[in-house]
Amino acid sequence: MTVRGVGGTRAGGGADGSGAGERDGAEGTLVTPSAEFPPLAPEELAALRRIGDQWRAARRDRAPGTDALPVDPSLRRAGGQPEPSRFGRLAPIAMFRVGEPDELVATEPANLPGSRFGRTVTRLRRALLGPPLSSSAVLYERMRKLVALPVLSSDLLSSVAYGPEAMLAVLLLAGSGALELSLPLAAALAVLMVAVGVSYRQTVVAYPHGAGSYVVAGDNFGPRAGLAAAAGLMVDYVLTVAVSVAAGVHAVTSALPGLAGWTVPLGVLTIALLLAGNLRGVRTAGNLFVLPTYAFVVALLALLAVGYARAAGGGFAPVPPPPVPAVEGLGLLLVLRAFSSGAVSMTGIEAVSNAVPVFRPPEWRNARITLGWMVAMLVLLFTGLTGLVHLTGVVPTPEATLLSQLARVTFPTGPWYGLVQAATALILLLAANTAFNGFPRLLFFMARADHAPRRFLHMGDRLAFSDGLVALAVAAAAVLVAFRGHTESLIPLYAVGVFLAFTLSQAGMVVHWRRRRGPGWLRRATVNAVGAVLSGLVLVTAAATKFTEGAWVVVLAVPLLVLLGTAIHRHYALLHRSLALHPPPAGPAPAPPVVPAPPPAAGPAPPEGEELPQQVRHLVVVPVARLNRASLRALAYAASLGQPTLAVHIAPEEPEADRFREQWRIWGDHVRLETIVSPYRAVIGPLAHYLEALHAGRADLVLTVIVPEVVVRSRWHRPLHSRTEQRLRSALRPLPAVVVTSVPVHLSE
Repeated sequence: MTVRGVGGTRAGGGADGSGAGERDGAEGTLVTPSAEFPPLAPEELAALRRIGDQWRAARRDRAPGTDALPVDPSLRRAGGQPEPSRFGRLAPIAMFRVGEPDELVATEPANLPGSRFGRTVTRLRRALLGPPLSSSAVLYERMRKLVALPVLSSDLLSSVAYGPEAMLAVLLLAGSGALELSLPLAAALAVLMVAVGVSYRQTVVAYPHGAGSYVVAGDNFGPRAGLAAAAGLMVDYVLTVAVSVAAGVHAVTSALPGLAGWTVPLGVLTIALLLAGNLRGVRTAGNLFVLPTYAFVVALLALLAVGYARAAGGGFAPVPPPPVPAVEGLGLLLVLRAFSSGAVSMTGIEAVSNAVPVFRPPEWRNARITLGWMVAMLVLLFTGLTGLVHLTGVVPTPEATLLSQLARVTFPTGPWYGLVQAATALILLLAANTAFNGFPRLLFFMARADHAPRRFLHMGDRLAFSDGLVALAVAAAAVLVAFRGHTESLIPLYAVGVFLAFTLSQAGMVVHWRRRRGPGWLRRATVNAVGAVLSGLVLVTAAATKFTEGAWVVVLAVPLLVLLGTAIHRHYALLHRSLALHPPPAGPAPAPPVVPAPPPAAGPAPPEGEELPQQVRHLVVVPVARLNRASLRALAYAASLGQPTLAVHIAPEEPEADRFREQWRIWGDHVRLETIVSPYRAVIGPLAHYLEALHAGRADLVLTVIVPEVVVRSRWHRPLHSRTEQRLRSALRPLPAVVVTSVPVHLSE
């Protein structure tokens, strides 16, 4: 089976019931580690071919054997291959095996690093995360539907543990009589859930490569709309982790009040455990989180069955709730606030559309089936719990969660209350796993489009997007600590970001169907339009009514993230323009002149374009502080290059400069020496300015600065040395056409 990175040639696929013409590339594309290295564009390949032709022309007259290597690069020599030594601290490669011609393949890192600290860290890392996986294992790091359902629905299904409570808490502000509105609001929310769920089922088919709202909004409304949807999703994912963990810890402390003072440390520890579990890889993490989700679903279904059976015995007569005085008037605004608060139960409904590539083939079909199951269970659990709350007469209280009270009323005796609470706490703590699946993949697609740092394209040892996972864990832990683990303080931030993504995604799908106009497009566009209108209503209501409660943070964060993504894209566009291959002028390249050319006239320096060997003019500069073995080795290395060489000495005063020139004459004055007197004892500044002046005098020169570097064995010895080469490298980095090379001299013990 051939594996291609995202953006490569598509293969396979199949039509759904509505016809293949209605699906926009419904073939799944597997994300592989090769996606970090995109191929060259056709115009760059043409430029590369022309540059290669000129290289060939320039090297045509070279003597035979000039390019012969003094070593065998294939490592086929008697005695085998050497075991790694000090370099094992970075990547402990045991051996190489021969692959294709002119190719070596590094085997599994079996050796431990040389230092005691390195061995300890490596053993601990392997114990927590497992051994590294080969790139080819990405084929098997995908999930079947029965595993993907609990992994991707843990956030969506767990939100019914606090979504109904958030809705009722707002209604309770108008007194216990306002709780009668919970049933019609639950029905309206069920309609919204179905509309958005059906819309995302269509998104999965139309955009099977993942990143749902970000790709849909960007494809139909432009990059800024895509970034806005991505920003909303990023905020949603971070808050998913923070809210889920906070709610889970609250469920634990409801059953064990003695742990109430440890809310924040327990939450941070949970996030760390979730991070470690997900760093083990998609398949391993999925297996870890299957049972808790199914246990929660079974526990709630048992709760609903027993609760409604008892209610049926009483003729479904609702128990009056305890009297609660009104603190606000019952009006449209409060009803809309309650509606938007209950809508947080829908967070996570987009998870499947963001993670289509994690399914086994056919990805889009399995993802759509899984999403259908998720929405059906969500509607059943949300409406069932809301109805049971209405029948039992329980109301939100600060002492215990609504679900805890409901379980206590339904199971007054026996172990069932404890089992429901344990399943609820476990699913809430692990619900954040949905975000750990979606957030890194969203960053991957953003990085692929140059809207996020490219380090998020990289897959770690276990074929997980490790950098994205760590970024999510750090951000969520910071939010949890900042809000002291209070679920009530976090929920107002929740709905704005996720429903911004919902609204843009559904509106984008309307535009998508209108453009395609395939069979049944009007029906599909209507479904998406209903989802967009309802999602937009929740978005506006949540942003307006909860602005002062904390939603302003999200309202401010989204445009800032959009500006950040735009700035990152602008930087990468500049990088691409600077590094893209441009074809040189046609025809043979001119031979280098024998006599140095005169300095160019004053004016702007020409752009860097030394893509051919004959275009490079060298000047080697060796800073020499004192004549010792390190400096003589640097001078010998410079002279061996066969290029014009200049030595530079920085002296604090004239007598020392005279002394050094005398030592230079004793050595033999083999290299031209320029002495700079620095009466204020600065070294890096005068040297950097001198090199800049040399470059300004001949902008076509490439200055190669060769610096001797003393390499110490122990890191504790580093502060004993000035590290001049690093400081000089930092000072010269802004200068174009300046190369800094270190010649290491290792201390012997």
